Amino acid sequence: MPELPEMETYKNLLNERIAGKTVRAAEVTREKTINVPVDAFKARAEGRRLERVDRRAKMLLFRLDGGDALALHLMLGGSMFYGTPEEAPDRTAQVILTFDDDDRRLYFHGLRLGYLHIYDPPDLEAKLRKLGPDPLDPRFGPNELAAALRRSRGALKFALTDQAVIAGIGNCYADEMCFAAGIHPLRKLTDMSASQLQTLYPAMQSTLSEAMRYGGYMETPLYAGDKLTGGYNDRCKVYDRGGEPCFRCGTPITKTESNGRKVFFCERCQRLGGESGDPNGDAAEARRLSYQH
Repeated sequence: MPELPEMETYKNLLNERIAGKTVRAAEVTREKTINVPVDAFKARAEGRRLERVDRRAKMLLFRLDGGDALALHLMLGGSMFYGTPEEAPDRTAQVILTFDDDDRRLYFHGLRLGYLHIYDPPDLEAKLRKLGPDPLDPRFGPNELAAALRRSRGALKFALTDQAVIAGIGNCYADEMCFAAGIHPLRKLTDMSASQLQTLYPAMQSTLSEAMRYGGYMETPLYAGDKLTGGYNDRCKVYDRGGEPCFRCGTPITKTESNGRKVFFCERCQRLGGESGDPNGDAAEARRLSYQH
């Protein structure tokens, strides 16, 4: 499922290509993908200028002039493609937006679990109000992260992926930032010290920054010739690397499952019962080494 780095990548690439364009036509092939009748959706979207694309948590917000916004959540299996009908993947699109200046269209695929809803400002504000702070918000620092996590119980990973606690992190990047911090993802929050919670902040920022720089880990290209999207997939330190050697110490990466979620970690570098098991005994050095890969 796309997380913050994937959606931030899509946001930037789309703003370069469609910001300022007018939606000439909106085609809907699956009414369950939207939240209003098809005729109402078309009436509110067609003829509107797309001012910009924003991101909030794991969603993209397509801001239309007049105040409405299209809120996209790709969920599991969703993707987008921007291009001509000849370039588009041979898949059924649930929604297609056509713009005013050329033959390229924005296709929304795989939205069986995901959605593209249209909201007026009050309804959108009510929806977004349920989300926790964004990790990229400059007002969200180490103390704010520690305080947010302290309000949760249970394992660290489940707090990191709770969108009401912190908005935008999912399975992949929770595991990646726990590895960067040298902390076991299933460590109970009640067993963690304030200094350990604060250690997560630079690990979170470094992990997300690297993932955004390389286009996230989802490898579905946004347009023909897209060389950025998915570039982080081969740079994951632990996620989806079960059985492969740890880049830090060589121990095989453990894959397990907890509460229905896959969890990846290094048993030597991220010991469950205490401080990081880094062979040098220096968590900062361990993080530095992990970032070099």
